[in-house]
Amino acid sequence: MAHVRKGDDVIVIKGKEKGKRGIVKRVLTNGRVEIEKVNVVKRHTRPTQANPQGGILEKEGTIALSNVALWCEKCVAGRRSGIEIDDAGNKVRTCRKCGAAFAKIAAA
Repeated sequence: MAHVRKGDDVIVIKGKEKGKRGIVKRVLTNGRVEIEKVNVVKRHTRPTQANPQGGILEKEGTIALSNVALWCEKCVAGRRSGIEIDDAGNKVRTCRKCGAAFAKIAAA
């Protein structure tokens, strides 16, 4: 299971996009993640029936999961996450530094 999920607020910690923040659009099975407005690449497309104009389209490329960290609002920084069990018995992702909760994980 990946340490980030769709809809998480993340920051890029390595590579040419280092320091950029965004929301996760999707997590791929090959260990990569697509983030809104980060790693924008140009794609040259032929005219098709769906896109009769064709041309150069801009879209988000993928980034390795190891190069992103969850954004902690309390610490105001990218942090590693841990899993703790709350009072109701549910698993909760928490910040390793300050202990604040990121989001809930469905109980396995």
